[in-house]
Amino acid sequence: MLAEPFLHPALFYRGEREYLAATTAFVRAGLAAGEPVAVAVPAGNLGLIEAALGSDAEAVHLLDMSRAGRNPGRIIPAVLRDFADRHHGRHVWIIGEPIWPGRTATEYPACAQHEALINLSFAGRHMTILCPYDAERLDPAILREAARTHPVLRDATGEWPSADYAPDLVIDGHNRPFDEPAEFVSLRFDHGNLSAVRGLAGRRAAELGFGKDRRDDVRLTVAELGANSLDHGGGAGLIRVWVAEGRLVCEVSDAGHITDPLAGRKPVDPRAAGSRGLLIVNLLSDLVRVHTGAGGTAVRVYFDIPDRQDLRGRQDLPERQDHPDLPHGPDLPDRLDQRPISDMLG
Repeated sequence: MLAEPFLHPALFYRGEREYLAATTAFVRAGLAAGEPVAVAVPAGNLGLIEAALGSDAEAVHLLDMSRAGRNPGRIIPAVLRDFADRHHGRHVWIIGEPIWPGRTATEYPACAQHEALINLSFAGRHMTILCPYDAERLDPAILREAARTHPVLRDATGEWPSADYAPDLVIDGHNRPFDEPAEFVSLRFDHGNLSAVRGLAGRRAAELGFGKDRRDDVRLTVAELGANSLDHGGGAGLIRVWVAEGRLVCEVSDAGHITDPLAGRKPVDPRAAGSRGLLIVNLLSDLVRVHTGAGGTAVRVYFDIPDRQDLRGRQDLPERQDHPDLPHGPDLPDRLDQRPISDMLG
C-alpha cells in the first residue's frame, strides 16, 4: 500500500526542550532524505530552532511567521504553496506555526480556518506540514480544535490518529456574523462611484498616519473588494470604515455568496480578468475575516496603524482558560520573503 503523500500532523509541545527535540528531529529527517525543508514559526521560536540546528540551518528556508503569516489567509498561497511550487515534483517538509499565544481573539478564527483549509488545499501533494501548538500556554479549547483540523496528533510520547478530525466543522463553525462596530463611516456604492470607495478608505488611512505605499495598499484592497461586489455581489455594495484595537478596519458587504472555501488562497490564471481580487486582498492585508452565506457576504480587512502597535488595546488569546467561541471536549494529553506580489500571483 502506498503511503499518503500529504501529511499534516499537529505537535503538542510542553516547554522549550520538547519543542526543540521535535522540530529539529523533523528538520533533520527531511534533510537526511535529501528533500527541501522550510521552517515558518514566530521569531522567538525561529531563533531557537536556528541555534539548535547549528550549521544544518544553512540548508533550511527560514521564515518569521509573525510577519510572513501575520494574516492567516496569506499563509497557504505565500508560504506553503510558494515553497512547494518552487520544489515541484519533490516531497517538501514544512514546519508551520500559525497559532501562538500572542495571536488575538480577532485573529484566531481566521487561524483555525486556515488550519482546516490546509487539508483541502494540499490533498494529494507530496508535502509534510508539521504544526506546533504550545500545550502549556494555549487554551485547551484551542488544542481541542487543533484535533479537528489535523488528522494526526503528536506529542513527546508518540503519534496517533485524531478521533475528532472534522475540518469542515471548523470552517463552518467560524463562519459567523460579525459583531457590529460602535462607530463607523459608510458609503453605498455601485458602478457609478467605485472610486469613492478608494477615496474613503485612503483618506482615513492618511488621517491615521499611513505612509504612501501602505495607503496605496489600503486603496487597492478596498477597490478589489468593491469590484468583486460589482461583479459577483449583485452590482452594488456597502463599505464601512472604523478603527478598532489599533487597526484600520474596512468592511465591504454585498448580496453575493462565496461558495469556494479556498477563494483567495489558490493559484489564479493571470490572464483572467478579475481572477486575482481576493488573493491580492489576502496578500496586502494584516488580517482578513469573511462571513458568507446565502444572505450575502461581508469581508473585513484590517491594517495595523503605524507606530501604534504597542497601543492596540487588543484582546490576546486566553491562556489556559475556556474560550467561549471554541468547541468543548476532552482535554488532549525572519526571513520574510520580500519578492514582489506579482511573483506570487503567477
